[in-house]
Amino acid sequence: MPLISSFDPWRSGLCTCPSKLTFNPYTGCDHQCLYCYATSYIPNFKQIHPKKDCLTLLQREAIKLNGETISMCNSSDPYPKMETSEGLTRRCLKILAGCNCKIQIITKSNIVTRDDDLLCRLPATVALTITTDNEFIAKILEPNAPTPNQRIRTAQDLQKAGIPVSIRIDPLLPYINDQPQKLIKTLADIGIKHITCSTYKAKPDSWGRLCQALPKEMEQLKNLYFVEGEKVGGSTLLPIAYRYKLLKGIRDTALVQGMQFGVCREALHGLNTAVCDGSWLMPIRSN
Repeated sequence: MPLISSFDPWRSGLCTCPSKLTFNPYTGCDHQCLYCYATSYIPNFKQIHPKKDCLTLLQREAIKLNGETISMCNSSDPYPKMETSEGLTRRCLKILAGCNCKIQIITKSNIVTRDDDLLCRLPATVALTITTDNEFIAKILEPNAPTPNQRIRTAQDLQKAGIPVSIRIDPLLPYINDQPQKLIKTLADIGIKHITCSTYKAKPDSWGRLCQALPKEMEQLKNLYFVEGEKVGGSTLLPIAYRYKLLKGIRDTALVQGMQFGVCREALHGLNTAVCDGSWLMPIRSN
């Protein structure tokens, strides 16, 4: 199996991302987010390990690149805690910096600021997930991830270093984190130009974890998902009318703040005001 592969992990018409490639230096993730979808198809996802022969294989594959965007990462985080000692992602970025490609980092980690010296010289952008600005809720949903305030500071620091940042408010759960207006205002105040939103797509394992942690709220959601909702692939989604109303309200808030907006895998791409994943922010840099 190649390290670098085509991006379209769900192979569905719901994905509106532009053509790009994807690459994960690590298998697994240590954020332990309750809503995580990757645990449904990657065994032992909490056990993190570097990809075998990662650097050797990447050097071999990267020389064939011809201007493509490489998305890091879509099934894990490129900055697990072990990255501070391993430095694998940083070494990968050094390899990719010498090749003909563009870089999109997708992360929840504040470790990414360590690599601002590399990213500021590349055609690169960072999509940083901030699921909520409520510290209490964030600790429940994402027990091992950096706090919302740490991530907001990370976004500020990256932008000061000349690296454009988009924010993923993702996933949205009704009654839990579906009112991000204050967060959007905060993001606009620090200069964020794009947000991407997505509603929670229920899978049996993540639903069970959420029910255990937030029983009252998830009981309220049961009918919305499993009576009124819709099955798409292996996931259960909120009713499309509900999703439209929720996401349009957030879109309108973003537009008032002078920001662009995109949805992720919602069959509502008409709500997008710019390329959904925020990659339009990527600067053109000369080597």
